[in-house]
Amino acid sequence: MESTSAADTAWILTSSALVLLMTPGLAFFYGGLVRGQSVLNTMMMSVIAMGIGALCWVALGYSIAFGDGGAWFGSFEHIGLRGVEGVEDGLAIPAILFAMFQMTFAIITPALISGAVVERMRFSAYVLFIMLWSIVCYAPLCHWVWGGGWIGSWGVLDFAGGTVVHISAGVSAVVCAIMLGRRGTQESELRPHNVPFVLLGGGLLWFGWFGFNGGSALAANETAAMAVMTTTLAAAAGMMAWTTLEWRQRRRPSAVGAMIGAVVGLVTITPAAGFVSPMGAIAMGVLGSAAAFYAISLFAKSGIDDSLDVFACHGVGGLVGSVLTGVFALEGGLLYGGGFELLMKQTVGALAGGLWAAIVTVGIFVFLRSVMRVRVLEDQEESGLDLPVHGEEAYA
Repeated sequence: MESTSAADTAWILTSSALVLLMTPGLAFFYGGLVRGQSVLNTMMMSVIAMGIGALCWVALGYSIAFGDGGAWFGSFEHIGLRGVEGVEDGLAIPAILFAMFQMTFAIITPALISGAVVERMRFSAYVLFIMLWSIVCYAPLCHWVWGGGWIGSWGVLDFAGGTVVHISAGVSAVVCAIMLGRRGTQESELRPHNVPFVLLGGGLLWFGWFGFNGGSALAANETAAMAVMTTTLAAAAGMMAWTTLEWRQRRRPSAVGAMIGAVVGLVTITPAAGFVSPMGAIAMGVLGSAAAFYAISLFAKSGIDDSLDVFACHGVGGLVGSVLTGVFALEGGLLYGGGFELLMKQTVGALAGGLWAAIVTVGIFVFLRSVMRVRVLEDQEESGLDLPVHGEEAYA
């Protein structure tokens, strides 16, 4: 298109703001789940991603992800957003707005990883980690799926980031958790310190997800409307599935569990939001929530200390959603006469994204260990990180 659409531009401007709000929402969600003496450190791990992610995206990330290139890598033609002007190819929005919308995804994705390392990773090491991860891991994977790379060109569907965001962050999170080792604090002391924070953060995430999924239509059209509807239904179904399972197994439906279930429903529908029917979204929300619920139980027996269950919620939820897109997609899905081709492609694409994230994360972590101390001191871990790291207290 040669000109912009005022409606499309307004919607993507709004969606960009909604997605950016998700990162402070994540800060509250994660912050409420940890001990009170480390809540600021935990929230800062999300908040600092807003600064790091934005600058890394402008400096290199956007060009690597969306610059003209081959199957594996974009280019360096748009370093510093050089040449990003006019109307975005194939759309009716400014190119700079497309870059802004995508930047909000690049901000929240590495922030998701922090949930696996809270209360035991040095803040300086974490800052350097997400700088490197954003450029070396996220940007190339984004190119593979959305920037003309091999996964998207092969026909794999990822409407808003099942592989690009959730699988990559979930897998990287569990790799970090394994390489860091378990927390030394007694499990009985690791209960959520502020459940209202969890509810507030989860509500902000749900609200922002309308921009995350609805905005990924990249226009104010029927696809965006359907994506908002399927997003709502999957979250609702995920919430009710989790609450039902928890009520049945533990005899008590918890507020934290209800909100986690909703978030997992949102994760699960992300790759499929614009491709499935409302009833398909409900089924995906239930299945994704159930898979994550049981994954958490299995991980509890594994000895891996993924502090806030990032892999179970985002890795498993993203994988289930990506694979089920091959089942429930209205065009090409298994249930709609498409056979197994799309299902196979969805599975391969999801596994490839997870494998890439794992390899890059191991490499970055090994590098960090060679140049700095990655884990906090034992006494700081026990007493909490807010005062020694930031010189502040959440609750005076």
